[in-house]
Amino acid sequence: PRATAARFEGPRASATGKAGGASDAMLARRVVAGDDDAFPQLVDRHLARVLGVARRMLGDASEADDIAQETFLRLWRKAGEIEIGTGGLGGWLYRVAANLSLDRLRARRPSDPGALEAQTVPAEQGRALGDEQMRRGVEAALQLLPERQRLAIVLCHYEEMTMAEAAVIMEASAEAVESLLARGRRALRK
Repeated sequence: PRATAARFEGPRASATGKAGGASDAMLARRVVAGDDDAFPQLVDRHLARVLGVARRMLGDASEADDIAQETFLRLWRKAGEIEIGTGGLGGWLYRVAANLSLDRLRARRPSDPGALEAQTVPAEQGRALGDEQMRRGVEAALQLLPERQRLAIVLCHYEEMTMAEAAVIMEASAEAVESLLARGRRALRK
């Protein structure tokens, strides 16, 4: 039986799930058949974006590497069960990486729920910061957002997905994603 959670015609999965050769679906079939060259091609095709989502969600490159490894391990194990649409594997991989990142975040809940307010920077001071300092400040503030708000911002702003694409990955409505984005943006502005 096909895994229903794996049904997804993913956004931005290298446009058609192809990158100068075999489609994601063809490569997945080759993985199942035992082709040693197919799996590394899938990893090369999707690793950077999976790592990007995990790094921005977790704020830690080492943890993001762990998430990416687990994401691709699940792909290896379930390659024969995944229904790959015309968009390729990208959406399925994003969903797995996002869910694993959320699980990791929930396991390390911050002890201070008011931490976001304690970390705010006055507007006049923020304008004086250099670009690199500003980027680091935004990344730090992003880590203080509730997980779902952070995921919505990562998917829509950093990964440049539409609200509809993010909604599919987050298993929410586009309206819920819009609300999460609005709350996340307000918190980041503070």
